[in-house]
Amino acid sequence: MREAEALGFDCIGVTDPGALGNAGKYFREFLDAGAHGDMDWLAAQPERRMDPRVLWPGVRSIIMLGFNYGPDDNPLALLEKRTRGAISAYAQGDDYHDVIKKRLKTLARWLVAASGEDVKVFIDTAAVMEKPLAQAAGLGWQGKHTNLVSREFGSWLFLGAIFTAAELPRDTADTDHCGSCNACQEICPTAAFPAPYKLDARRCISYLTIENKGPIPREFRKSIGNRIYGCDDCLAVCPWNKFAQKGRETKLAARAELRAPSLGELARLDDAAFRALFSKSPVKRIGRDRFVRNVLIAIGNAEDPSLAIEAERLLDDASPLVRGAAVWALSQLVERERFEALAARAISAEADINVREEWCLTLTQRKPTANVPPP
Repeated sequence: MREAEALGFDCIGVTDPGALGNAGKYFREFLDAGAHGDMDWLAAQPERRMDPRVLWPGVRSIIMLGFNYGPDDNPLALLEKRTRGAISAYAQGDDYHDVIKKRLKTLARWLVAASGEDVKVFIDTAAVMEKPLAQAAGLGWQGKHTNLVSREFGSWLFLGAIFTAAELPRDTADTDHCGSCNACQEICPTAAFPAPYKLDARRCISYLTIENKGPIPREFRKSIGNRIYGCDDCLAVCPWNKFAQKGRETKLAARAELRAPSLGELARLDDAAFRALFSKSPVKRIGRDRFVRNVLIAIGNAEDPSLAIEAERLLDDASPLVRGAAVWALSQLVERERFEALAARAISAEADINVREEWCLTLTQRKPTANVPPP
């Protein structure tokens, strides 16, 4: 459709509202297993996700659109730079919700004028199963990492949907082309895939660093490495990315200051500085405290004792979430004697029971760090 291409969309397909097939069944199994974690919004009125006609009885056709955001470098390369933070490729530019929804609405207005039928526009925030619908519309297939894979754009597509009351010609559904490849399963640092095509969000680094509102569970902290917002590992390793193209939309392009930011500088962000740095960015929605929590986990994994000063400073932060993460980060960077001395002073003065527990657990579980000088 020329109108969609003129608005920057890279692929488009049309499917039937009843084309979800077994996707609803798999979604119910996902919820029943508790694999959605604390994302209660996924479990709210699941029947609306499982059948678009429940969400809007008037829908007759669903238009699925893809917007390429292919990065210009390999996201996996940054994981070797331990003192730098790795932000998921989709979040290094402006918030895609804002950029794409405006264009979806423009396209929807054109469609209303052309067909005379009502429409509804969705991008990621409504009860719509975009990925299986995109497969049904021929945009790609839902790979073993549960994300959409395109033969033309690899794993780098944002998806949007237009529901319309108009009857439109259907496109042919795509088929699975993963074959015997398990690269996305094997690379996951936290073993978030219990089986191909199945995700346990509670183990996923994107969930842990974005949706999770509490402390990062101890069992996953080392595996997170320097990932401070999301994770691209299973996407970036997909062999189909050899056909991927760099995204064309300048508003979604990575900002220079977010490509490989210094962990030390990020640890010094107060709320105002956080909001300024992440203006128009999807990162802003998790707030300063959760973000600095993530930064501190990365600092603890950085193997750079010079960063201990940042963790020690944040032991006095106003946020218990930040203080707790600072305890663990510091324990990874200083000698045991130094850590025990700090704990002796801090535990009795700490008002938050969870932070006191963090001190006590870390003292119990921490092994001495050999040949690491105090800060």
